[in-house]
Amino acid sequence: MFFTVPTLLTWTRIVAIPLLVGVFYLGMKPETQNLIATVMFVVFALTDWLDGYLARKLNQTSSFGAFLDPVADKFLVCASLLVLVHLKRADVFVALIIIGREIAISALREWMATIGAAKSVAVHMLGKIKTTVQMIAIPFLLFDGVLFGLIDTHVWGNWLIWISAILTVWSMVYYLQKALPEIRSRVKH
Repeated sequence: MFFTVPTLLTWTRIVAIPLLVGVFYLGMKPETQNLIATVMFVVFALTDWLDGYLARKLNQTSSFGAFLDPVADKFLVCASLLVLVHLKRADVFVALIIIGREIAISALREWMATIGAAKSVAVHMLGKIKTTVQMIAIPFLLFDGVLFGLIDTHVWGNWLIWISAILTVWSMVYYLQKALPEIRSRVKH
């Protein structure tokens, strides 16, 4: 299951990272760089939905794919946030909140899996909402202009990325609360 169509789509998100970052080092006009980076992010983010759909449709789900999919998502989001901080389009505090939460919850899930309690920190709707808001905020901030003559993506992107940071903390607290009984029982032993 290492080279199935769904897994290859997941790998594209990882391969996309240097391409996405590299766009901003090419000698193009900023508007062109922004547009290319935005389109790339949206296309690669859509592969997250597509790889899951195809894995189920083609009966190609695997434990490796289940591992790689969230890793690819986190790499793409974290790299994009670092680019946005570098471009001064996102606050470093927001990036620290989001990246720190991803590291903490990934470590928590790994630990919970090793003790056989992974279900207590399974993906929840709150985490999905957080991810959705991030996946809208990031391309808005990458575009950094006026969309369709109406939407100032910089303003909307900043609001959404801060909302995402709040949802990030909220979802982290939720997952920690779910894991707390197991943590307490392990500490006693």
